Amino acid sequence: MAAALAVVFAIAILAHCSVVVAAAAAAGDPATADTRNFTIPSPRSTTTTAKGPVTYVFGDSMSDVGNNNYFPMSLAKSNYPWYGIDYPGRQATGRFTNGKTIGDYMADKFGVPSPPPFLSLSLAGKDVLGGVNFASGGAGILNETGVYFVQYFSFDEQITCFETVKKAMIAKIGKEAAEAAVNAALFQIGLGSNDYINNFLQPFMADGTTYTHDQFIRLLITTLDRQLKRLYGLGARKVVFTGLAPLGCIPSQRVHSTDGKCLGNVNAYAVQFNAAATKLLDGMNAKLPGAQMALADCYSVVMELIELPEKHGFTTAHTSCCNVDTEVGGLCLPNTRPCSDRSAFVFWDAYHTSDAANKVIADRLWAGMMASAGHGGGGAPSVGASSPAAAPAPAPFPSDDY
Repeated sequence: MAAALAVVFAIAILAHCSVVVAAAAAAGDPATADTRNFTIPSPRSTTTTAKGPVTYVFGDSMSDVGNNNYFPMSLAKSNYPWYGIDYPGRQATGRFTNGKTIGDYMADKFGVPSPPPFLSLSLAGKDVLGGVNFASGGAGILNETGVYFVQYFSFDEQITCFETVKKAMIAKIGKEAAEAAVNAALFQIGLGSNDYINNFLQPFMADGTTYTHDQFIRLLITTLDRQLKRLYGLGARKVVFTGLAPLGCIPSQRVHSTDGKCLGNVNAYAVQFNAAATKLLDGMNAKLPGAQMALADCYSVVMELIELPEKHGFTTAHTSCCNVDTEVGGLCLPNTRPCSDRSAFVFWDAYHTSDAANKVIADRLWAGMMASAGHGGGGAPSVGASSPAAAPAPAPFPSDDY
């Protein structure tokens, strides 16, 4: 899977280089093209260094960079101290961590700014020609996931927001150029955690009592199948879907264990979901022309941080820096007292990894990708090298005929 992931990234970069000049020219004056994501070659130079691909981010609170700030009634917000204490400028931007997200660090590696939140954009301006982050805290694959957060973008709503951006692109640069730009872009999707933590595992949510786990996974995959096909119909070709981390080991779940250890059954759910998602992506690659979709295995990377924290410079992986594991909401509110050494903790609050952990996770994903692509990587293991044996995916799935 690491090799497939590397191919997706490599193709996205190459495709971006081939359309960047055409899209900027179609936008009007090349001198005023969006410098965030487009590089215009200088006529005085014989060489051009292209930036990384335009990236569209879809996800939940692990990827949200401020969309929920714009929802006055949302109960899933982090635009207050102590969030952002280690972010540049010490600003609480709406990221659910003390600093940067994994996506922020991946953008750094691509050499592009982290895509801004969709709700901050002017659809009439050049913002629509660059990367956009649609992620929203509380979101899941299922529309019923996160309902008690009141206001947020579900995945279906995030796709509708992207559709709005594409229409604005067409109005600005024309249908052909917009289609080429979207085909060349990289779609990063990270969803599924809330479908378990804030849905299936909650006794007051209907899905946990209505479905067995096998039935629930079928529901997730059936829904994801429809959503990815919708994105494909809108032009998405290069998709990286972030697999679930070991959810049974996050602080909010450990507190339900009698011995303080990870919840094995919840981790097994994550492994089973990842196997099913991989099968779905492989099927789409086989049947949808031009599709390049891969699963990024975060499970093994995060599990190593939890089991061997000292290896990566951490001292604590079983509890949160803000000591809010048992608090309602599990967030690092202004009245909490963060740990003195934030870089020593894998988890910032009861649900989200710390800035330091996010950097390590991004480093590992990048190193595995580069190694698989044949670009070196200093002997770093493949992204999926230490992943656990995949549980068999339940059948039938909507894509079993792929």
